[in-house]
Amino acid sequence: QVQLVESGGGLVQPGGSLRLSCAASGFTLNYPAIGWFRQAPGKEREGVSCISSSDGSTHYADSVKGRFTISRDNEKNTVFLQMNSLKPEDTAVYYCATDRDLSCTYYTTSHQRYLEVWGQGTQVTVSS
Repeated sequence: QVQLVESGGGLVQPGGSLRLSCAASGFTLNYPAIGWFRQAPGKEREGVSCISSSDGSTHYADSVKGRFTISRDNEKNTVFLQMNSLKPEDTAVYYCATDRDLSCTYYTTSHQRYLEVWGQGTQVTVSS
């Protein structure tokens, strides 16, 4: 059974950092891509970041560029999202997702419905 399990969320002050983890089981990280999404209360779930398996290229939403970094550890079958300089507007439930066929092109707000595997989410709250 293919599963993604997120962890690492919590409460952090503005300007602080968190590192989220997404552990994959039931398959190896050889799907074309894996990415992160987030959903704030009352808002649509949005794409945050994606990493490609073929060349390791990374993609970020404009709102997190320069602050968030996505990476992967293939031996541990885990993907990470390092979040620095956190802002209150980063508060959301963060989800990782993947699909056996789709590239990072689909890891966007408008195409996320095509992704087949989702984790349960981890809450990130940025507040003083």
